[in-house]
Amino acid sequence: MTTRDDAPAPLPDPVPEPHTGLMGRFRNYFLTGLVVTGPIAITLYLVWWFVTWVDGVVRPFVPLAYRPETYLPYGVPGWGLIVAFFTLTLVGFLAANLIGRTLVDVGETFLGRIPAVRAIYRGLKQVFETLFSGKGSSFRKVGLVEFPSPGMWSIVLISQSPSEDIARSLPGQEEHVSVFLPCSPNPTTGFFFYVPKSKIIEVELSAEDAATLIMSAGVVQPGSAPDPKRAAALAGMANAARIANASTALQPEPAKVE
Repeated sequence: MTTRDDAPAPLPDPVPEPHTGLMGRFRNYFLTGLVVTGPIAITLYLVWWFVTWVDGVVRPFVPLAYRPETYLPYGVPGWGLIVAFFTLTLVGFLAANLIGRTLVDVGETFLGRIPAVRAIYRGLKQVFETLFSGKGSSFRKVGLVEFPSPGMWSIVLISQSPSEDIARSLPGQEEHVSVFLPCSPNPTTGFFFYVPKSKIIEVELSAEDAATLIMSAGVVQPGSAPDPKRAAALAGMANAARIANASTALQPEPAKVE
């Protein structure tokens, strides 16, 4: 005999699926395709532009007999990049020897005697040595500075401390630090200024993440992008649990007979 309390529980109402029309589906498909192909297309375009630019710079210095288009009906993209790579490697090998260092010293002495060229060459040399030597710490730390007005904070890349001459000229006794404030969306342009060290708030953010944040104008926040694999795994687990719950609910419990 089945009692009223032993009756199977009523099935829960199914969750209605969100209704999307035909235009909504096309819109979702278009946005998905744009998100997938957009970064790839822009990256390939920038790589192609760089390779073409290097080929155009190097091609006039390569003799006609050593150009691929002399023997082929078409040019070979990237040939100038390969020539530039081996040329720079050869120059570095020669500069590491005694004769190469002597020639470099002679060339620097000659450039140092030209007033207009001397400042440009020395400045560029120091920049390249700092960026590519791997020993400098410039632009590896990210901070926040109250700029352009109180209550408004901007991301800056922390550079070196000022020289002794500039430090003595700065007002106050507090230590200053030179910073670079990149502009959005082009981080290669910006403002350079000295700021007291106490006015800088260092943040745990890499220079690459800061550049991404600046180029996207705050749209892409560091750490906000979910892991696709983890999101897919969680979605699969949730779907499996939903199906299991639905199948369990569809099976009636056996009736108790007294």
